[in-house]
Amino acid sequence: MREQLNNNPAVQMAVVVVLLLAGAFFFISTMGGGGEESGGEEVAAPAVTAEGAESLPVEASLEAAEGGSVSAVPPATGKPPEAVTAAYVSGETVVLLFVRDGGIDDRLVRETTEALSDLSAVASFVIHAAEISRYSTITGGIGVERVPALVVVSPKKVTGGVPTGSVSYGFQSRQAVIQAVIDAGYEGPTLPYHP
Repeated sequence: MREQLNNNPAVQMAVVVVLLLAGAFFFISTMGGGGEESGGEEVAAPAVTAEGAESLPVEASLEAAEGGSVSAVPPATGKPPEAVTAAYVSGETVVLLFVRDGGIDDRLVRETTEALSDLSAVASFVIHAAEISRYSTITGGIGVERVPALVVVSPKKVTGGVPTGSVSYGFQSRQAVIQAVIDAGYEGPTLPYHP
């Protein structure tokens, strides 16, 4: 075989054609993006209001944050359920887990979020995907695209009244869920990222 490859131009041409076809297939199959996102995106969540509570202002621009972009969101037209709103207004970190029935990753993420019961000042809610429209003022602002989705809204005292949130998709370990809540409540200095 090696001698034919070295001495026969027809065999050499066939090998070159096969390699070109394999390279073209690889190039075409990796184009188009559409890959899965695994990290958390952080954007500003819309205003969360409660009956009798004042509407929170949404500023025109926010600084970019490490781990994702932060942007202003137009005022929301609807209101999330009262329990979620009350938790935010009281200064708690609000964690929303959107799941569907039958998904293995949904069940696993639901189990890992049980670790939040040990944390203080955290209000967690597990919501079926069919009810996501009730939370559109939050999910629309941060761009929830699929489930399971773990949405963490920073406490009111951290954001200065401009609600911000992050979303993570797919399976999250207990440590990742707890770290997302800790990150949402972080009040220290942040450094800009320079690649």
